Amino acid sequence: MAKDFDLIVWGASGFTGKLVVAYLAETYGVRGDLKWAIAGRDQRKLEAVRRECLAESERQHLALFTADSHDARSLTGLTKRASIICTTVGPYAAFGTPLLEACVNSGTHYCDLTGEVQWMARNMPRLQAQAEDSGARIVHTCGFDSIPSDMGTWYVQQAMLDTHGVAANKVSARVGRSKGAASGGTVASILQMLEEAKRDPAVKRALADPYSLYPEGTDKGLDGPDQSTVLYDENFGQWTCPFIMSAINARVVRRSNALAGFPWGEDFRYSESQLCASRARAIASTAAMGMGMVTMAFSPGRKLAQRFLPAPGEGPDKKTRETGFYELFFHASHPEDDSKDLRAMVTGDMDPGYGSTAKMLAESAICLAQDPLTVGGGFWTPSTALGESLLSRLTDNAGLTFELIAID
Repeated sequence: MAKDFDLIVWGASGFTGKLVVAYLAETYGVRGDLKWAIAGRDQRKLEAVRRECLAESERQHLALFTADSHDARSLTGLTKRASIICTTVGPYAAFGTPLLEACVNSGTHYCDLTGEVQWMARNMPRLQAQAEDSGARIVHTCGFDSIPSDMGTWYVQQAMLDTHGVAANKVSARVGRSKGAASGGTVASILQMLEEAKRDPAVKRALADPYSLYPEGTDKGLDGPDQSTVLYDENFGQWTCPFIMSAINARVVRRSNALAGFPWGEDFRYSESQLCASRARAIASTAAMGMGMVTMAFSPGRKLAQRFLPAPGEGPDKKTRETGFYELFFHASHPEDDSKDLRAMVTGDMDPGYGSTAKMLAESAICLAQDPLTVGGGFWTPSTALGESLLSRLTDNAGLTFELIAID
């Protein structure tokens, strides 16, 4: 059945949602080939977003809708109007399940920014069969978590296959220089996960399991727990420390390999960490991260941290977003000859948590809405659902670069 809109942005009046709206308005307009609308809970806030992001002559061409995030009937009515719902409303474990279920039931494609492993692990096996039947393509983690990691690994593996005819049996992702502000949404999601883990041992196990996002019934691979200490990386010739987002990104990358039918092998291994200028810097960063996690592991510490960390809906000013950047490196290890190893670099031209994330989410949504994709309904990752189409959109429109670089 034909839908009224290609996509609807849900949560358009939130901080990140507003960035997505501004990006769509500037890049695609409201009277072009892309038919889109905005939605949220508060009519007045949506009207304010429309006034802020569009010239007066254009506002009438951007439709807006309201719905109740906990009312299945109103959400179903919303999802039936669009080919895809693009949502920025988190924490998703607290607010996202009814919308996800509505999309699955109505056959509407869906993408979000979640990095909540426990929420994804809970819903994927529960709703997979329904999504397959309805044709709804569900793609989580369409922001800095985890598009650069997932697409960067896919990119370097494609290069390895094209160049040497075999896949790398190991990819080492290393985060290089970056500049950006902490994401209030990410902070809220971490706090939500910690609260759930305290109440439910199953959640704690899911967060610790490196294969918690593997398709149901798939045998686990060879990777162990995420890096938690200072390590020296021989390939990069640098010390490394843990990278907090690896707890999300690594599981997404491993899921991609499994969903694709193990083109990189069932023994494929992936690791992700932060490059450091010195051993001392790596030790200091590891200690700071450890202290932070210990503090937030207990309710009093979480309450104290919330006083100093950004809240959901808060974010950096335009200058901070536009002067931000990031770079990630992906070292692909040839299974037999290390002289044939390859290395790729992925960069973004804005701060990772807001400016770049908003653009990545928007392009993922348009890709799901308009591009000729080959996968059917179900729960996918960015690389397995969107692949080459998303790569083109990211490099053409969203300020990302993907390139092979020389190995020092």
